[in-house]
Amino acid sequence: MHWVCPACQRKIPGKVDACRCGYTQTSQPETASVGSSSSRTSHSALVILAVVVVGAGVYWWTRDSSPTTPAAAPASSVATLPATALASAKAAAAAASSRSLETDAESQPRPATDAPTAPVAPPPAEPAPAPATTSPSSSSLEDLVATIGPAVVLIETPTGRGTGFFVRPDTLITNAHVTGRETSVRIRRATGETASARVERVAEDIDLAVLKMDTPAANQSTLTLGSAARARSGEEVVAVGSALGVLQNTVTRGIVSAVRQVGSVTLVQTDAAINPGNSGGPLVNRSGEVVGINSMTMRSAQGISFAIAADHAQQLLEGRQSAPTMSTPVSSLKEVMTSRPGASDPDTARQQATRAFEQAIGQVARRADALDNQWRSFKGSCYEGRVVGSFDHEWFALWDQHAMQGAVSHGCGAAYGDIRRNAQDIRNEVLALEEAARRADVFPGVRRDIRRRYRLDYSAWER
Repeated sequence: MHWVCPACQRKIPGKVDACRCGYTQTSQPETASVGSSSSRTSHSALVILAVVVVGAGVYWWTRDSSPTTPAAAPASSVATLPATALASAKAAAAAASSRSLETDAESQPRPATDAPTAPVAPPPAEPAPAPATTSPSSSSLEDLVATIGPAVVLIETPTGRGTGFFVRPDTLITNAHVTGRETSVRIRRATGETASARVERVAEDIDLAVLKMDTPAANQSTLTLGSAARARSGEEVVAVGSALGVLQNTVTRGIVSAVRQVGSVTLVQTDAAINPGNSGGPLVNRSGEVVGINSMTMRSAQGISFAIAADHAQQLLEGRQSAPTMSTPVSSLKEVMTSRPGASDPDTARQQATRAFEQAIGQVARRADALDNQWRSFKGSCYEGRVVGSFDHEWFALWDQHAMQGAVSHGCGAAYGDIRRNAQDIRNEVLALEEAARRADVFPGVRRDIRRRYRLDYSAWER
């Protein structure tokens, strides 16, 4: 039985208590530690083997480089090793000794204990990422347009086409100039389905109208009215409408250029393209809120369009409406733009045409007032019956076959013919002036306002 000196790793006979290196064994290892002795023995063998291998390698290297040098005795081989090789051998021996000590420590029997072993707490789990909340403002532009589309419709009337959108399942908002004087309109959804809606309320001074559906769709999509007061310059917006009256649900994108106060009307200026047919459609921000109702664009200036602030639509829905004025947002805005210095040549020409149109209409209005006196005289002496309806001039009834519910008295045919001829002349002159003003690019709203101001606006003339 041998024991291994922990200082120099020599095998020492079991009967000897001291090693040649000076280490003294305090106690003899027990015979039960056969596994430990075998482990130490194997590690010692590895150390010796490593030293021999390194020595042999150095020997062969030295022999090849110095063939004339006689071979050294095996006993002196280690002494002639280069310093680096010797250091490597010592490091390998130290590492093997360290592993041997660790093995010995692991092989020692652990004392038994009755105390329960405390469970090892698992490492804290990494917190799970919070679920991403998707808000309308963070949704993609494609998702936003897909949400808006089903709530926007094409509006068709006998005189034109425009756009409207649902704010409630049975309620739509559009421009007053889209509905005109119609009492009902036809709406066409993006799916191609059509339905009728009645014109419930019109506010021409703010160019807005409210439509009602008698049989609303159960799953009708709607849009939320926001406020132009929260709109900021540079904020991204999209306009949706029926461009040119046929390209339904056309989408254009732009920014809020400014929010302007023109008279009593708040307008949202944008560079989003608003073409004919887009009137009455929504101007929507990235949060999905309607900030304006598309109303007009400046043909002489690129990238300047206007929408009526959604605040006015909300007031109209709630029955709150400002006092009516004689001018529309179009005419008010035009007056502000053309009255400032530096107006362009087209603006100046249009302003002059507007003044000429108003002066000519004023002259025709004086002739219409004179015809009122002639009509009253004729009605009192030559007309048997009554006139049904409300007209700015009662002789407008001559163009309404259901209004004159009576007959001309015998012998009054010449007087009746004179009245009809004078009335026809007034009609023809008003229509001629209207066409001339249109060709001079006087805005439709401005022309309509002037005709109404002089009580010469009668839709039956154009039929």
